[in-house]
Amino acid sequence: AISVRAYITHAVLSGPAVENIAQSALDEVIVTDTIPLSPAARDCTKIKVVSLAQMLAQAIKRVNIEESVSSMFVENR
Repeated sequence: AISVRAYITHAVLSGPAVENIAQSALDEVIVTDTIPLSPAARDCTKIKVVSLAQMLAQAIKRVNIEESVSSMFVENR
């Protein structure tokens, strides 16, 4: 593989998880901002945080105006 990435929805990263990630062959670990990261996780150069704020705001808006939320996740083909 040219590069290896992992994606985590709710990155609890307990125990030695951050150290294991830092020492792993993974190039990058993408996590969401659904729970706060520890200082060690924030300092790990391999861990990148993706915000879900825009997506959640759009979902709430769609529910409020009675539009489809699932259509946000349908791929255009």
